[in-house]
Amino acid sequence: DVQLQASGGGLVQAGGSLRLSCTASGFTLDDHAVGWFRQAPGREREGVSCISISDGTTINRDPVKGRFTISIDNAKNVVFLQMSSLKPVDTAVYYCAVGSDCSGRLRDYSNWGQGTQVTVSS
Repeated sequence: DVQLQASGGGLVQAGGSLRLSCTASGFTLDDHAVGWFRQAPGREREGVSCISISDGTTINRDPVKGRFTISIDNAKNVVFLQMSSLKPVDTAVYYCAVGSDCSGRLRDYSNWGQGTQVTVSS
């Protein structure tokens, strides 16, 4: 089965850090892009960061620029999201998904795995 699994969420105080992992199974991430997304209660799912595996290009959306870093461990087929200086507004369920490139449209991504909850307390 082709799957992506997000993990690494938890409860952290404002100003703290967490590292999320997105593990791919059943396929390799070569020639794909992997995006991280989040959905807070009552809000639409939004893009956070994306990495193009073929050339390493990364995109971070404005709310997380300078605080979140996306990277990949090719050998392990895992994409990481290092989150620092966390704020209560970062509280959400975080998901990863794969696309052909770092499109800004959610519909261009697939293989949405189960998300991981990130809760930032004030």
